[in-house]
Amino acid sequence: MERHVLESLLTGDDEACVKALAMLRSGATYSVPDGATPADRHAGVFNRRLERLRRLGFEPHGLERAVQLLRSHGRPVRVGLIDSADRIWTSLLFLTEDGSALVACATWQRFRREPPL
Repeated sequence: MERHVLESLLTGDDEACVKALAMLRSGATYSVPDGATPADRHAGVFNRRLERLRRLGFEPHGLERAVQLLRSHGRPVRVGLIDSADRIWTSLLFLTEDGSALVACATWQRFRREPPL
């Protein structure tokens, strides 16, 4: 998927979409592989990840909403990933099976473990 096409899909005004779009426009790397997976499978996986991130003290922008949207979508989705140029932020995108529309978006600061002493 070309960058400008992905940018055109990020039209939401929620914090996750705004951050993802800014990252793309600032030179972020991204990937949107071909192939789709059932949305409910992603909803279950990312609900567990949301719970784990919250236990670690992180609140990912839009992930709770993404899980809800995936549960209600009911059709397969393509998954995209955006990594900011400074490698500090990550955005996870769920697109329709044909990649023509955004289903959900979540963005969070990457969790960095402290090096062992």
